[in-house]
This record gives sequence, structure tokens and C-alpha cells, in this order.
Amino acid sequence: MSTIATHQMLADRLRSAYTATPVPPLRDGLAPGDGPGAYAVQALNTHIWAASGRRIVGRKVGLTAKAVQAQLGVDQPDFGVLFADMQIDDGGVLHAKDVLQPKAEAEIALVLARDLCNTQATAAEVMAACAHAVAAIEIVDSRIVDWKITYADTVADNGSSAFFVLGRDKKPLAGLDLYTCGMALEVNGALASLGAGAACLGHPLEAAAWLVRTLSAAGESLYAGDVVLTGALGPMVALKPGDLVEAKIGGLGRVSFSYQNG
Repeated sequence: MSTIATHQMLADRLRSAYTATPVPPLRDGLAPGDGPGAYAVQALNTHIWAASGRRIVGRKVGLTAKAVQAQLGVDQPDFGVLFADMQIDDGGVLHAKDVLQPKAEAEIALVLARDLCNTQATAAEVMAACAHAVAAIEIVDSRIVDWKITYADTVADNGSSAFFVLGRDKKPLAGLDLYTCGMALEVNGALASLGAGAACLGHPLEAAAWLVRTLSAAGESLYAGDVVLTGALGPMVALKPGDLVEAKIGGLGRVSFSYQNG
């Protein structure tokens, strides 16, 4: 089977898992560290979804924690695509029928005021291009059985993305401390995860700058209005139906959703 045919086979397999059950790791077509091959698979599904009418509204950055990178044997983050139908309203509901094995993590989201495309992008340039920041929760999910992922698995699987929630408080970046800001993620009122802005690749703006450089090197851009989820501020938390999840981030406020059967 040709490389293109193999990538298409894996893309089809991952798409089918969204409405069925998780699939085994993609070892039959991707070596664990095959980033280019994995992004090729991701791009195939992105093209199919966009052609079907799904609207791209930004990107998510993953693997921003050094411990997670070490676990997967890589030395860089990854990214996935955000579609408009992945957004849940603040205080809204995530339905169990729409996910397979979901987990939640608190993040800082940036919303752009202007386009960004620069292979040498810096954190300062990203800051200047941002309209505002908001508290966010990303609901990650894996189409790979039991989360037995390698770097290639998660990249091919659109960065293990599923849904996201943005807070209502839109804060201009001037005067915000996104480095030392604390994060508390609560599930049913009990503390479930702690973190800080520095946990996100050293600084959320650095994570966003990495994304801009990486996309630009591939001939892609971020656009005005795009949402950038900059990466987890603390450990992710597995979900069960009935959970009420709320994140509180210093300077940015709160954001929440509930996870329910149905």
C-alpha cells in the first residue's frame, strides 16, 4: 500500500471511531514518532470535515507540559484544528453520546484581532495581535482505545481534541500576568487540578508563538477572530456523567460546563 493510501486508511479509521468505538493505536501505518505522517492524516480529515461544511475557528496547542512530552518521547508540542461545532457555551452541557473517553483541562484561550503568519513569530508579536484572553476548558478525547497514544496517534487524531468552552469575561492582555496566574479546576465543587500559566510551555504566549511559527512554516496562517487554546495549565481530569466542571483562572475569571448522559 502506498504512503498516501495508508494515510487515507488511517484517516478513515479515525473518522469512523467518532460514531462507534475507539480503535487500536495506529501502529500499522504510523511509527510512534512520525510527526509528518501524523499531520498528513490530520490534514486529510480536516479537509474532509471542512468540505462537509464544518467551519474552522482556530487551533489548539497540546503537549505543552514537559512531563507529557517526555512520556511520549518528543521535545515539542503539537496542534489540532478547532471547528465552530466544537464550542460549548459557558455553563452549557457536554452530552455523553458525543464523546468516547473524555477528560477536561483548564487553559488560557487567546482570540486574535488580526492575522498572524510569520515563521519567526515571537510572544510579543502574538500579544500585539490579540484582541483578548479568556478562561477556557478543553474537553479532550481520544479515538484510540484506552488512551494508549503515542505522539503520532494524538497528532493524527486532531490533537486528541473534542470540545471547548470559553469564559464570558474577555480580558485585554495589557496588565494581565499570564505567567504566574493560578488555575484551579473543580469537579462537583471539589478541587481536581491545580496549575499556573508557567506550566504552558513556560508561558501561554510562547505556546501561541510556537503555533504561529509552525503553521507559517507549512504555509498556513491564523486569522483575525481565531481562537487559540494555548495548552493545559495543570493535569487533565477524567469525566463521568453528572459531573459539573468549573475552572477558575487568576485575572480571567471562571468558565464551566456539565457532563450529562444523553
